[in-house]
Amino acid sequence: MVKKSDPSDAAGHRSRLRARFLKSGPDALPDYEMLELLLFQAQPRRDMKPLAKQLLKKFGSFSAVISADAAALQEIDGAGEAVVITLKTVQAAALRLSREDIMDQPVLSNWNKLIAYCRAAMGHQKNEQFRILFLNRQNILIADEVQQTGTVDHTPVYPREVVKRALELGATAVIMVHNHPSGDPTPSRADIDMTKEVADAGAKLGIVLHDHLIMTKVGHASFKEMGLL
Repeated sequence: MVKKSDPSDAAGHRSRLRARFLKSGPDALPDYEMLELLLFQAQPRRDMKPLAKQLLKKFGSFSAVISADAAALQEIDGAGEAVVITLKTVQAAALRLSREDIMDQPVLSNWNKLIAYCRAAMGHQKNEQFRILFLNRQNILIADEVQQTGTVDHTPVYPREVVKRALELGATAVIMVHNHPSGDPTPSRADIDMTKEVADAGAKLGIVLHDHLIMTKVGHASFKEMGLL
């Protein structure tokens, strides 16, 4: 005879997990238990350990689960709308916190935070995305805008539009950022040519292209560091 699960067992597990989190902090919990804590918000009475482990198995890591596309999440049995909203809210909150760490700050002296933000915002995207960071004369970040979204391996970029937007915002420098969903941050010939076109167009109007970054899930490439700017 199969013993029926006791709802009090799940309730006790949730209480113990929350208490451990409060006492020892997040570093004391493995990824699946961190996911459990989040999923409790979506399904407060259900045992969420199996779903947490299934999500990690499917996507590979805690960050990949949080960053996963909503449609991909819903392919997992048990990951309904409430679960998706919970996970995507956490992602949005993390990005907002990371973004506030760099907005209105001198970018060149907060470079590691900038890289972390760009990777979180773009590294897990399935399609290429092109964003521009606009800086003032003190190299303080005054605007962060996604300009284009393309396919899995191409994003159309128009140098004149980049320069035009910089002038509209009163920016004197820009940093271009795009992602490579393939995971290889090596710039293509088209990336190199486009970067030169933007740099040349901006220079004529006093707008400096500080760098062009290519982001992936686990790394990045810098045109400046590679000697391409």
